[in-house]
Amino acid sequence: MKESAKKEGARRMKNKAKAVYLLMAVLLALGVLAGCSGGGGSGGKVTITYWRHDNEAEVKALKQLIASFEKEHPNIKVKMEVIPYDDYETKIRTALSGSKAPDIMGIDGPFVASYAHQEAVIPLDSYFAANGDLDDITAPVRESLTYNGKIWAAPLNDASVAMFYNKKLFADNNIPLPSENPDEAWTWEQVLEAAKKINNPEKNTYGWDPAWGVGGGEGSAFVKMSLLWQAGAEVLSEDGKTANGYLNSPETKRALEFFSGLYNDSKVATKELPPEAFESGKLGIMMNGPWHLPYLVNSFPDFKDWAVAPLWKDKKQVTPMGSWNMGITKKSKHPDEAWEFVNWVTGKEGAKVWYEVTKNLPARLSVSEAFPELQQYPLNIWVKQSSTYAKPRPVSPAYPAVSKAITELFEDVTLANKNVDEAMNAAVEKIDKAIAGVK
Repeated sequence: MKESAKKEGARRMKNKAKAVYLLMAVLLALGVLAGCSGGGGSGGKVTITYWRHDNEAEVKALKQLIASFEKEHPNIKVKMEVIPYDDYETKIRTALSGSKAPDIMGIDGPFVASYAHQEAVIPLDSYFAANGDLDDITAPVRESLTYNGKIWAAPLNDASVAMFYNKKLFADNNIPLPSENPDEAWTWEQVLEAAKKINNPEKNTYGWDPAWGVGGGEGSAFVKMSLLWQAGAEVLSEDGKTANGYLNSPETKRALEFFSGLYNDSKVATKELPPEAFESGKLGIMMNGPWHLPYLVNSFPDFKDWAVAPLWKDKKQVTPMGSWNMGITKKSKHPDEAWEFVNWVTGKEGAKVWYEVTKNLPARLSVSEAFPELQQYPLNIWVKQSSTYAKPRPVSPAYPAVSKAITELFEDVTLANKNVDEAMNAAVEKIDKAIAGVK
């Protein structure tokens, strides 16, 4: 009896061990499955979120690229949220300070350093080294995205502006046409001479809009800094530690006095330019980017008098550059999947789709070479400027304050008629205070 009892006990222990083993196997399997479903999706899917500002053509391109990406990557779903431009910076910074940050965020070029300094985004060097082909991106664009020796975002495109002019107004006033050669830009004085001949406020005809009017916003800073650089000025020291001795230089003073004079002395520029003045034949000369071409063709098909020339120059031939990019936030739980999508959009093939839909200037050399139209007039002007004469805005974590100080400086000397030296020194004080406050 004792021996049989021992055998029965052993049998029961063996069966119990098998049951425990099976239970552990089931639980382990469930745990693995739960881990694979990470991004909140079912069937092993990961969901990544992407926030960006509104832009009709760009959103159209992104929807197309998201569809092709999800088809090729069935395990990754991309949820894009489009935010009104005026609300974007506020909403994204609020999200980054909380717990609802997206995986991927749109970043305007000059704000990259600010987000990188705050450790809101992660460096992308290892990703680019693996399959991002960084050398294919133009040198000025790479420079604009580099902070502390690392790359912090991937470019959707580049941006540049050129001189648009009205051929009929030039002909009516016996003005010779400017060269179409990107290396032969007109000087400020040549443009001013033409603008004086065209300008006729009594007929509601104006000579020149030199830098998208007078006002705030990053677009305004984007084009106005080019005037400073053309005069030979710099906004910040090379190490980015001060504006003193740079923004308040004789070269800056020349640029400000010339700009203000267009509004207050020769009056070839007006402080209240009518809407669509150029498109309605009421403005002789302005600046804009290649994105304006489809707008002219589609929205003003009867307006045939426009033409394009390289952007004007002074002591130097310099054009602004830089545009929106894609960065991966530090709070992303799926940085590898996020990079897959970023590289799908900004890589060689995605960048071709982006150009075809948006007509934004490519940031990749291979894309510029892939489209013959980019080597022909007028698009070749922007392409050559971007590769040869482009200068990025200051790469500084204090850039938001720099941008605001620049637009206020132009407003002060043009609209408020403030003393130029006093206005420059006030701008320097604002910027240096912001730099000192960076932690």
